[in-house]
Amino acid sequence: MRAEFTDDLITGNELIDSQHEELIGRINKLLVSCEAGEGKISAIKMLDYLAKYTDTHFGDEEALQKEVCYPDYDKHHAKHEEFKQTIQELNEMLQEEEGPSDAFVQKVEEHVVKWFYRHISSFDRSVAEYINMRENGGRL
Repeated sequence: MRAEFTDDLITGNELIDSQHEELIGRINKLLVSCEAGEGKISAIKMLDYLAKYTDTHFGDEEALQKEVCYPDYDKHHAKHEEFKQTIQELNEMLQEEEGPSDAFVQKVEEHVVKWFYRHISSFDRSVAEYINMRENGGRL
């Protein structure tokens, strides 16, 4: 399963959208690397990059939410923490294996790709709509 940054994932915030596009591109590189048999070291480096980049991205999203007093900040933050835990679990899975297994790839597809799509289309979309309503006097 390849991730693709499509128009329905656009939130309207240029920084957040560009970060989403970067993350999706990196997730794809991880999957391609695993499928091409590039090995454990390559996959670990890509996971490390994802962990660092998501820290930056989630920090930017959460700063924006605090700035606009987003009412569901705590729920959104909890989802970010859930994703960080998934990346940690994937890293541990790789450490225990000789290289990225089919089970690893399946977990990336299910718990990273699908999670990311669900998160953007629900949680991030809600933030974008909230900001839009605030900027337009309560109207969508």
